[in-house]
Amino acid sequence: MPETPSGPYVPRAPYMKVRDALAADIASGVYGPGDPIPSESELCERFGVARETARRAVRVLRDRGLIFTEWGKGSFVVDRSAEGEHQGDA
Repeated sequence: MPETPSGPYVPRAPYMKVRDALAADIASGVYGPGDPIPSESELCERFGVARETARRAVRVLRDRGLIFTEWGKGSFVVDRSAEGEHQGDA
């Protein structure tokens, strides 16, 4: 199943709105390499979504290699200029 449905009138899952907004913030430099992204509770408040929705958006960004998560510390933007280096395990 494709992650992002195609077509101009296809409804979008709420996590996609969060995912796309965070990805755009990272791409535009709002959050730079090593910067923390907002916490799950901050994302819930900002986007008016449930915690699991925010968690799913973060998981997709982590799977795409845009962020890494350190347990108990949060999620941070990957430094793509340091190719070959490993960023986080969690």
